[in-house]
Amino acid sequence: MEALLKEFAVGIALCAELAGIAIVAIGALEAFLGTMRTIVPSPNRHSRKKEVWRRFGTWLLLGLEFELAADIVRSAIAPTWMEIGQLGAVAVIRTFLNYFLEKDLEHAAASERAEAAAVDGGSAHLGAAA
Repeated sequence: MEALLKEFAVGIALCAELAGIAIVAIGALEAFLGTMRTIVPSPNRHSRKKEVWRRFGTWLLLGLEFELAADIVRSAIAPTWMEIGQLGAVAVIRTFLNYFLEKDLEHAAASERAEAAAVDGGSAHLGAAA
């Protein structure tokens, strides 16, 4: 029964890892195509680059979550303390990456909302003056 449980857990961890890899690959392809579109100079080029970065960051966050899930499943079946320690170290690194990437994305979103509010406030102010 224990061997069957271990095989099942290995399969679950592998599926979660494959999902994480696929998610990051899809995000990278989308970011590459989005970056290629920003090569052409335009008035909103900078905001398009920020949008590509934000979307890619979101894909990376999701991919990291799947990779972390695989690590958690693997830690349940790791037979030695050395393997548990290695998995723990990788999980901590992925958790820190996830945390700081999420904070960067939240900061970027807050900055964008502040910029939009300033633009909206300025246009409302201009409309009231007319």
